[in-house]
Amino acid sequence: MATSQGQIWILVDYSLCSGCRLCEIACSLKHEGLIWPAASRITVHEDYPGCPVPQYCVQCHDYPCVSACPTKALKVDQNTGAVLVDPSLCTLCLSCVQACPGKIPKVVKGKQYVLICDLCSGDPACVKECARAGYNALRVVRKPRGTSIKHYARPPEMVVREVCGRVLGD
Repeated sequence: MATSQGQIWILVDYSLCSGCRLCEIACSLKHEGLIWPAASRITVHEDYPGCPVPQYCVQCHDYPCVSACPTKALKVDQNTGAVLVDPSLCTLCLSCVQACPGKIPKVVKGKQYVLICDLCSGDPACVKECARAGYNALRVVRKPRGTSIKHYARPPEMVVREVCGRVLGD
């Protein structure tokens, strides 16, 4: 999908997410070869029943996680725009997590490096599974230019509060 049209981005429509977590399953199967939602690069937060909020790396235009990594374990895939992790260089220092406005990079027991969405090399499994299930809450689009995507790069509790406040009227 990341071809001549440029880098890609996953756009989420929170109103269409059912909370089924098929995206987490598809991601963990793609990357780990087994159903391991904790190791999924996308996480569905549902702090309020009936108000699920998927969260994943939004590939910030300035890539603060990449800049913050002291070992250069993170780099940007120029074709997709995704952040790629070199497991052999990652020391789990958490500088990337601290630098990320959404605190997205994950540390998972049993992994010796952080987990960040790599956009499945341009064909995200989570998006395909969401569409296959008929929800279409996740879509691949051309990566927006500028800082507009930073709106999505916020800690999960902020996004959940905002989205669920609109849905539930709080």
